[in-house]
Amino acid sequence: MAFGSFDQNKGGQHPVSEINMVPLIDVMLVLLIIFMITAPLMTHAVKIDLPKASSEPQATETEHIALSINGGGQLFWDETTVSREQFNERLAQIAQQSPQPELHVRADQAVPYRFVAEALADAAKAGVTRIGFVSEPDPSSTH
Repeated sequence: MAFGSFDQNKGGQHPVSEINMVPLIDVMLVLLIIFMITAPLMTHAVKIDLPKASSEPQATETEHIALSINGGGQLFWDETTVSREQFNERLAQIAQQSPQPELHVRADQAVPYRFVAEALADAAKAGVTRIGFVSEPDPSSTH
């Protein structure tokens, strides 16, 4: 029998009870080399030219308009309720101003994305180029 027998007097050979680690180490080293070669090829990066940040404070405070959208999709222009037509008229007015005021968009968490997208599309059609989003910081992330 190839595995040996219980008779210890026969031939004086003992079965090897250890696992041969050499083939396992060879396989591990080959896999390590393969991963070291292929890992740099799997990284996907987008080359972009980021603007340089300056630590100087902004000299002049620009005028801004607060556009708020509540959970029901109602538009508020500086805390005044406006219809979509009035909103478009006011966007056309601020698009003509020089310098153009910033439009700060504040949307409720429960508002469907469709209402935000419509407001942004209206602003783009009117020619408003300075748009920013206002959000609340997460209280759990503050120290």
